[in-house]
Amino acid sequence: MDFNITVERPEGGPNSGPITVGWFLTSDKGAVMYDPPERVSFRQTNKVHAKSAGRCPGVIQLESRYFMVRCPFDIHIGFGRDDKGKAVLINRAGTASPIRANKLGEVMTLVNEAEWRYPDRPTVQLALPYCFIADELVYITQLSAFMHYRKEQLPGTIFGGRFPISVWPRPLMWAFEWHEPEKDIILKRGEPLFYAQFEGEGPDRPVQVVEAERTPELQTYLEQIGGVVNYVNQTFSLFKAAEAIRPKRLLTPKQRE
Repeated sequence: MDFNITVERPEGGPNSGPITVGWFLTSDKGAVMYDPPERVSFRQTNKVHAKSAGRCPGVIQLESRYFMVRCPFDIHIGFGRDDKGKAVLINRAGTASPIRANKLGEVMTLVNEAEWRYPDRPTVQLALPYCFIADELVYITQLSAFMHYRKEQLPGTIFGGRFPISVWPRPLMWAFEWHEPEKDIILKRGEPLFYAQFEGEGPDRPVQVVEAERTPELQTYLEQIGGVVNYVNQTFSLFKAAEAIRPKRLLTPKQRE
């Protein structure tokens, strides 16, 4: 699918210089809990030997292309069914949970059973305020934190996804397909939650991620394209319409005092 967004290009030509991706939170509520995305990099590894993996250009190239988002919450949930057979989430942490019981449902939800991909694999979603934007054609791919080892593996797999943030900036969520619902899901604050990879028109340009201002123009555009998934199937069909109303510039790097 082609997009013809008019943007200001670096002086070296249309494909020179780094790709700039902006990140921001869609709400200031509880913003202190959400760490900035981090470039995946294992700097404290053995680099003494010339043949060590820590000095391998291929390994370094791979790591540099992923950005990590950390989990903002401590969550311990189980799966069950109520006396009517309805699927429910169980807060295993109980009164020891850092999240109040009446707030847990605001961040972690169980997808309607009719929408599960498989009848024996519940799907849960963790709502997040992270959003990414770019002023040239850039696709984001969301995937699991596969380079970080978990001593206790999660009982399922995350839903990945790929879409153009240049025309379709939207809040990300952590969606999880529960392959073994008899086992609990345990998430810990600060642990890697997922990776984001960004692709431009070519594989040779590096990516820099900067914090972006939530400008009035950006806020208006988010409202114009927001929530349509509740009313329209195949939202990718709306990309051309979104491009037509998109302001020329959406990414304004945040200035720190």
